[in-house]
Amino acid sequence: MESLRTPDDRFSGLADWPYEPNYVEVPDGEGGSLRVHYVDEGPADGEPVLLMHGEPTWGYLYRKMIPGIAAAGHRVIVPDLVGFGRSDKPAAQSDYTYERHVSWMHSALLDALDLNGITFFGQDWGGLIGLRLVAGAPERFARVVIGNTGLPTGEYTPAQAFLDWQKFSQETPDFPVGKMVRSWTPTPLSDADVAAYDAPFPDDTFKQGARIFPTLVPVRPDDPATEANKAAWQVFAEWEKPLVTCFSDGDPVTAGGFKPFHKLVPGAQHDHHVTVEGAGHFLQEDKPDQLVQIILDTVARDRA
Repeated sequence: MESLRTPDDRFSGLADWPYEPNYVEVPDGEGGSLRVHYVDEGPADGEPVLLMHGEPTWGYLYRKMIPGIAAAGHRVIVPDLVGFGRSDKPAAQSDYTYERHVSWMHSALLDALDLNGITFFGQDWGGLIGLRLVAGAPERFARVVIGNTGLPTGEYTPAQAFLDWQKFSQETPDFPVGKMVRSWTPTPLSDADVAAYDAPFPDDTFKQGARIFPTLVPVRPDDPATEANKAAWQVFAEWEKPLVTCFSDGDPVTAGGFKPFHKLVPGAQHDHHVTVEGAGHFLQEDKPDQLVQIILDTVARDRA
């Protein structure tokens, strides 16, 4: 598999991003390997909190959350999905599948890093992929917190906002990642923040993963990922560990996406779910302190 690697100097001097890079190698699925980047902060023996980003962001999305979680004594792990951030970027859109993303992250987080006792937080594709990791190895995870994400099986028509986004991703000649993140975030982003979101992508050849991602969401019953996601729902139908939702009130793409979890997951039968007010799709930008507190509160209740 041919892949691209963003030059290191693209990540020099980014605003509010002092973190040293860490890497693991994972099988690419075609006999080669890919380098996956992750942030690893807080005490090495702390209980791990795994934060997973989605489309078209990277670990930078969690820059406002890492310090508070680490200061509470947790080991904070923030991987860059393959195709994003400092992780390698397969050069062809056809190299990317939902199943491969799950496999790459399983290899990085559960095999190479051997994480256990994980508190998981995922948003957007970070949830679609991370929830599959949870379902595939439930013994590794202690609790789950999700916001603005889901585990679709193609049985329901997605929101028009998502269909428009899917169409845009395939047809636009320009895919301005930083500007898109800014437009979906009520909280004003500085030019330095926009530049940081653009940093992984020197030109459009590096954006093949970002461009194809919207088309990989299962929106039909015959989608290649449908059966695997249905199997994951069977695991969650018996999940009794804590599962907390914290969806924002200003995201037209995932509005109401928490309802299946509240209805079907035993561990979600409680009143600790939160509607994050005044936040858009990237609620990590809008309400980072609130999200940190939700995660820490979920851990504290579970330990009590």
